Amino acid sequence: MFRFFKLREEVFNTLILNQASLTYDGLKLLAKYFETPLPEIAEELSLKEKEADEVRRILIDELNRVFVTPFDREDIFALSRSIDDMVDYADTTVVEMGILNVKPTNYMIRIASLLKDAGWEIHQAVMRLEKNPGVAIEHAQRAKALENRVEAVYREAVANLFSGPEDIHHVVEMLKMREVYRHLSNAADRGDEAANVIADIVVKKT
Repeated sequence: MFRFFKLREEVFNTLILNQASLTYDGLKLLAKYFETPLPEIAEELSLKEKEADEVRRILIDELNRVFVTPFDREDIFALSRSIDDMVDYADTTVVEMGILNVKPTNYMIRIASLLKDAGWEIHQAVMRLEKNPGVAIEHAQRAKALENRVEAVYREAVANLFSGPEDIHHVVEMLKMREVYRHLSNAADRGDEAANVIADIVVKKT
């Protein structure tokens, strides 16, 4: 019986880890797209986001069917949601760039690189959560620091948008660009949320 419950716990650890891995892959593709904006990279990112969604659906189904979880089910749900949102925003960023005909800027490239690093930190934190919670906290703290750096670049990018000429063409372009920057900022916010949930889980376990 004990082994059965242990196996059920491992299911959630595996699913969350799969989500974190797919999200990290998606953020790497986002950074790659900004360096080389090709349709095939956008399609690969879209497929990665769909894979991540499927893993989340399975996780929620498991949550609805079992009693024993490795940590609070509310925390599992929140961590899964925030990790999934990161890759969702990566995908919608690229989709909106296509719709609005926006080309990558140096600011976007910088933010995408930071998001990729944050995805790696979250992935590492999830990997260490069960056996090395102290190390998980360190990775979560680094992810939070990266979110702060993203916000700094975001503010710099928005300030640059408002410093251009005051004609209607520039205003339209400014609104398009700001929408894309907001998606990237939202992705960073979700990484910060994931880091907070990881910290909460570690505190509850100790």
